[in-house]
Amino acid sequence: MSDTYSRRLALLSQPEALAQLKHCLHGIERESLRVERNGRLALTPHPAALGSALTHGSITTDYSEALLEFITEPHPDSAQTLAELDDIHRFTVANLDQEVLWSPSMPGHLPKEELIPIGEYGTSNVGLLKHVYRKGLAVRYGKTMQCIAGIHYNFSIPDAIWTVLKDAENDQRSAIDYQSARYIALIRNFRRYSWLLMYLFGASPAIDISFLRGREHQLEVFDEDTLYLPYATSLRMSDLGYQSKAQAGLTPCYNELSSYTDSLRCAVSTPYPPYQEIGSKKDGEWLQINTNILQIENEYYSTMRPKRITLEGEHPVDALTARGIQYVEARCIDINPFLPLGIDLPQARFLDTFLLFCALQDSPLLSDTECPAATANFLSVVSQGRKPNLQLDRLGEQVSMREWGLELVEQMQACAQLLDNSYATTEHSEALQLQVEKLNNPDLTPSAQVLASMREQQCSFSQFALKQSLQHAQALKTPALESSKVAHYQELAKQSLHAQEQIEQQPQCSFDEFMDDFLAGVN
Repeated sequence: MSDTYSRRLALLSQPEALAQLKHCLHGIERESLRVERNGRLALTPHPAALGSALTHGSITTDYSEALLEFITEPHPDSAQTLAELDDIHRFTVANLDQEVLWSPSMPGHLPKEELIPIGEYGTSNVGLLKHVYRKGLAVRYGKTMQCIAGIHYNFSIPDAIWTVLKDAENDQRSAIDYQSARYIALIRNFRRYSWLLMYLFGASPAIDISFLRGREHQLEVFDEDTLYLPYATSLRMSDLGYQSKAQAGLTPCYNELSSYTDSLRCAVSTPYPPYQEIGSKKDGEWLQINTNILQIENEYYSTMRPKRITLEGEHPVDALTARGIQYVEARCIDINPFLPLGIDLPQARFLDTFLLFCALQDSPLLSDTECPAATANFLSVVSQGRKPNLQLDRLGEQVSMREWGLELVEQMQACAQLLDNSYATTEHSEALQLQVEKLNNPDLTPSAQVLASMREQQCSFSQFALKQSLQHAQALKTPALESSKVAHYQELAKQSLHAQEQIEQQPQCSFDEFMDDFLAGVN
């Protein structure tokens, strides 16, 4: 254990700091496709009973009209976050009629590309902008890739904790600059160690054959409808999932916030020739927001993002530049198809421990060799993480993934104890022990369990996923959501529909004029 890490742990073990630590905030965004009860993608509009996808704060859509996204408030206890996520699920399931939520991250059998519906957000200029952005994703990456679902885990450390650390380290930077630098340091460590999350929680070792649309691949045949890799943990996070040639050269440096925001600013204003060939418009119809490497900053696919809540009309990079990093968003979490919510409390407790460890552990700047090695380690684990004696690159040396993983978990024990002391529980330490068991026995990982279930049931990936989806739909109906909570979500839906109506009734310029103003703000 390094001196810096030991010193920070000792500081946060003091009673006043320990009392502040339980004000860390945790939020979850969970995506899930709506499917028919036979597993086929739902081609119906977003259910009106769920409210407006444009203005609802908790229930919206991501890319496809069928890809629901559930967003919790940030809570000081992960148990509260999961309780809210459970409520949202129960309300949604009760209003899906003959449809169910798809249980895993990877889609089942998909219809022809052109039949996959893109999210609709009404007739306002703001709503049309969201739709055009998704049309741009379709022409750039294809609609199939946009049907992948995941979990985004949002995490922040209280300002008071940063103040304790800043004062103890006698750091002369402003509070905002110090906090941003420390969050960037957290992200660097996340880049170093996030391969561990892929091993422990990756749950997408197989895909439906329709996902590839005839593309070349290195996968093996599981059955006539399913492709897989025997040791894969997360094909979702492999180069089969979110891939972009345009973004291949865009690797924002996480050595300081300004280098990150500068690289994103550059990407949203730098033309990309293949996108220029497509054009922004054709026959008067908008095809994409612009022809640059990124249409907007949110298009950048990364395993973690620094975040700051934006003001109305404010771009994310401007918010980060003006007011610093407020929280981080871990974006590489697969949906566990064995869990109704796709995630459970032990996993959340481990993520909290892991993220606190990344924040407190030493985090040297990423060198020109360590950066690509971190990417290579991540990709090795997503494609072959359960391979016996898999070797990773640690500062130029080959090291066993299992041994490195056990070392990291051992180093995290002090963070787990810290959180247990703060929250007066033992759940963080217990969650850590569950991960030790997975490192010692790969058969306990979700990815191994998915393949084992498919073999045991002699079924394809889509058949397995549908069975899980129907089981979860039943589990989320009993017990039914309390009547007061049903009324709450019905009121939120009603308010969101009214809010969209209000936006659409306001006087508006033409969409072309609106886009001129929007693009002037981007460039």
